[in-house]
Amino acid sequence: MAESTEQAGRSGRKVVVGEVVSNRMHKTIVVEAIRKKSHPLYGRVVSQKKKFYAHDEKNEAHVGDVVRLEETRPLSKLKRWRLKEVVRKTALVPEVAAVDVAS
Repeated sequence: MAESTEQAGRSGRKVVVGEVVSNRMHKTIVVEAIRKKSHPLYGRVVSQKKKFYAHDEKNEAHVGDVVRLEETRPLSKLKRWRLKEVVRKTALVPEVAAVDVAS
């Protein structure tokens, strides 16, 4: 969930780690990276959110997964990132139907 923009090897492409917030589009995921930094004047830790649209060729990432993205050439109007790997899968909790206890 923390954003890191380190250089990936010799390629010089930026790498971002974040959590998938949407996978409703075909071969596209929306990843939210949260970066925490200290306020320059007050010193309080402030979190900054940024959303990235990324290409997911195999549709393998799901909502809640922590993924690593790699910068790439523009693939569409908003997509400039490609899914590199799924760092941590989310534990899917089955939905439980609400049962009225009226006895």
